[in-house]
Order: sequence, then structure tokens, then C-alpha cells
Amino acid sequence: MKISCIGAGYVGGPTMALMALKCPEIEVVVVDINEARIKAWNSDELPIYEPGLDEVVKEARGRNLFFSTDTHKHISDSDIVFVSVNTPTKTRGIGAGRAADLTYWEGAARLIASCSKSSKIVVEKSTVPVKTAEAIGKVLRRNCEESSVQFEILSNPEFLAEGTAIEDLKTPDRVLIGGTETESGRRAVQVLKEVYEHWVPSERIICANLWSAELSKLTANAFLAQRISSINAISALCEKTGADVQQVSHAIATDSRIGPKFLNASVGFGGSCFQKDILNLCYVCEQHGLHKVADYWKGVVDMNDYQKQRFVENVVGSMFNTVVGKNIAVLGFAFKKDTGDTRETPAIDVCHGLLEEGAVVNIYDPKVSEKQVYQDLSLEKFEWDIPMSPSKSNSKLKEGVAYHFDPYKAIDNAHAICVLTEWDEFKTYDYKKIFDSMVKPAFIFDGRNVLDHAALREIGFIVYAIGKPLDPFVKAS
Repeated sequence: MKISCIGAGYVGGPTMALMALKCPEIEVVVVDINEARIKAWNSDELPIYEPGLDEVVKEARGRNLFFSTDTHKHISDSDIVFVSVNTPTKTRGIGAGRAADLTYWEGAARLIASCSKSSKIVVEKSTVPVKTAEAIGKVLRRNCEESSVQFEILSNPEFLAEGTAIEDLKTPDRVLIGGTETESGRRAVQVLKEVYEHWVPSERIICANLWSAELSKLTANAFLAQRISSINAISALCEKTGADVQQVSHAIATDSRIGPKFLNASVGFGGSCFQKDILNLCYVCEQHGLHKVADYWKGVVDMNDYQKQRFVENVVGSMFNTVVGKNIAVLGFAFKKDTGDTRETPAIDVCHGLLEEGAVVNIYDPKVSEKQVYQDLSLEKFEWDIPMSPSKSNSKLKEGVAYHFDPYKAIDNAHAICVLTEWDEFKTYDYKKIFDSMVKPAFIFDGRNVLDHAALREIGFIVYAIGKPLDPFVKAS
């Protein structure tokens, strides 16, 4: 058996690497038209950072795992073709700002059809709207010149969390496979199920119909994001009433019906999926006349935007209602720790908000590159997910922004620190040394509640923490 995957990004690369590791008798090839990305996958400096990924790739690469730009050859030779391409939010036209742009998916389908000489199982790995498989099937069948070639389309959505993706792949909560309820569809589901059974217990592999599988991915992300927005909404109330959001979170998490996951109040959620998938879900609901349902889920995104704006307003309000010309050190730019991914990171909107208020922003992140920071701050909304976006090649140095490789240099002579990613290293810094290097009064705005606030106040910092009783200095101002 031979498996290929179109798309060498955050999902395709790690997923196929782990699959090759666990299925040594199966040849696995990841193909992409981006030569620089494929070159990176074949080097010692992989294009993405993910704990444990280096070891997996190095063990399987060259044995039965390969990365190539020769898309036609490897797709033609494959029995199973995974499609893991971008499905960005549309930036213009019908459904702009909500609907998924399936341009790259359709292009992948046309590519598969054009080079298929034998029947194939085509697997949706990208997050797609409900009923996408139906449309893709029409593209495949109408564009394949070989009348004997048959395509079976499966939905096999990923449920990875960046920072733990390799562990998630090794020991998944579940693997979901959706197929058509026909004899050939059930056979295709069984083929893919047997691949996963190399390392995943059968009872963790869920088989469903195509539409249920497609909708399950959107629903899972909507539910997870909803929990974050729910606790963030409560964090705003905590600040007004003197309650402590961490104590509230712990209290409700002990209820076995609720549990503790995704109940950490923060500056907001980010990543490539949550906002995009909820907006996509809203659009699908609207298309089916379910406007109240769409409004309900849109509220999750609105609350996330409110939390980021509220954070900026608290920074400005605490610092005497002006940050014009003031140095603000931003610790963390990735959307979460243990990844270099900045897609939809709250840091982008917070930095934009501070810059609009006239602040000078000094950024440090242990895994995000200088180029990525400037690019993200130069892009328009939703452009981050468009590979050929003109702004990406023209990202300019944002006025009022400086990137630092040393956190202490980013903080030197700062008026305030904003912690926007929960990197563990931020807990280990010498905050007495930092305090001495800052302009007084020295502020810390902890957007992740990872620091020891009592110790910081003992040093002399004015501390604002998400969902915590307000510092008397902040309350007075």
C-alpha cells in the first residue's frame, strides 16, 4: 500500500510522519508545491516546531516516509490520498468573513483526478463545511479521464492540539472516519480503519456517515472555544465583584459533568481552527435558515474579541489613560506555549490595539521568528491563511514595533509588561532585576495568569491579572 498526503503543513506533516512511524510496511509521501517547505522537511530544521516531531520524522524519513514536490507521480501511485490543504475564511464575495474558501480543496481534487490511473480512496483531513465531500466527488468524477477509475471519499478530521500533537497522534481520544453508506463506502472505511489499527485500539475508532464526520469536527471546536469564552465572560464579572476566576474555575471543574479542561481564563483563544470553524459553522447555519443558531455560536467569537479589547482597555486605563510613547514589553506572541504557531494569536489584536493608542511595542517569544511577527502585524484580517496573499511577500516593518531575541532587552526601560503566551520560562525570570530596569510605576498585565502575583507585588509591581481582584492602585486609577 502507498499513501500520499497533499499539504505539508501543521496537520499533514506530523500526521503522516506518525503514520509512517507506526506503519513501516506502508510507503507514506507528503507532497506540496512549496519547494522551500519540502526542503525544510527534508532538512534538520523542520518548518514547524512541535515537541517530539523531530524524533518521529528522523526515525521514519528515508525508510518509508518521504517529502516531495513531485505531486503527479506520488498521487498517481497512491492507493489512499489524504488532502490537508488550507480552507481559509473567505475575504470577499458571498459569505466573506464567515464561509470557508474551498479554492485549494477544489484544486487538490482536480489534481487528483488529472493524474489518477487507478481507483483511490480520497480522505478529507482539512476542516471543511458539511456536504463538501459531495461537491468534491463531482469534481473528481467529472475531471478524471479514466472511466474505470473509482473514487471513494472519506472524512477523517484531525483533533490535534498544537504543543501536544505528537502525543495526540500516538494516543488519540478517538479517530473518526466517515464514509458513504454503500458497500464500496464501507469497504473504504474499513481500509483506513485497518491503517489506524496499527497503533490505535479498535474501540477508539469511530465510524460514521460522511456528513456526521464533517459536522463533528466543526462542533468539537465550537464546544471547546465556547468553554474558553464562557470562563472569560465570568472573568470580567470576577474583576468587577472581587471574585477570583481561578477559584471559580476550580469549583465548577470538580463537577464531573463539567471537568477542568479549557477553563483557564486568558486574554483570548487563538490558533488556526477555533474562530475559523465557528464562523464556518455560523455560515452553514445561515444557509439553512437557522439564524438563531448562527447568532448563538457567533457570540462565542464576539466574546473572544471582547476579551482582547477589554485587555487593551485595562492596560491603557491602568496607565493613566495614555500609553502614547510608552514602552510596552510583550512576552509571548504564539497563540499558546510549546508551538511557534501565531495564527489568530490574541497577541496580534492586543499589539494592534496598543499601537493604535500610540505605544511602542517590544516583542519577545522563544519560538516565533522576527519575520513572522512583522508579517503577522502587517496582514489584514483572515489573510494569514491565504498562502499566496500579496501582503505576505510585502510585510513591512510595523512602525512602533521592535523584536528582541533576549527577554531582558525587550523589558529594559519598559513602562509595562504584557504576558500574552503561557511559556513556562516566563515564570523563571529574575523579576527583581526586571523591576529595577523598568520605568516606575512598573506594571505587569498577566494575560495568562501564569506568574506569582503576590511575589510580584512584594517586589513593587502593579499587577493586573485576568479575572482576579483588582490591584488597589489599578482600582483607584
